[in-house]
Amino acid sequence: MSIHEELQVFWNAYVAAYRAGDTKTCGAMFTADAELHSPYAPPARGRDAIEALHATWTNGHSEATDKKMKLIYAGRSGDLAWCLATYTEGLEVGNGTSVDVFERQADGSWLIRMCSLNSTD
Repeated sequence: MSIHEELQVFWNAYVAAYRAGDTKTCGAMFTADAELHSPYAPPARGRDAIEALHATWTNGHSEATDKKMKLIYAGRSGDLAWCLATYTEGLEVGNGTSVDVFERQADGSWLIRMCSLNSTD
């Protein structure tokens, strides 16, 4: 499977968890020391802060069920991978691109190490 395919599978799982409001799973898709930078909130550093941010984004928000992510570009070198993806929640706000760096884990899975959301709103 190509890195593009691997990371799209990753994003599909993330979107499913996000739509379900499963903030624990969303947080677990980041490394323990990950960072998430977003125009929608202050930076979140660490898995617990990222999980809490996802709780804010998904709790009681029906638009969370419209979340979509599409991988545009992906690359890999050793145990690091990166991608550019588009995201939308189907609203006038909450649309843009996501630039992400992933780290391969001992079990072969990928986790997000750095995420930068960039709004096109």
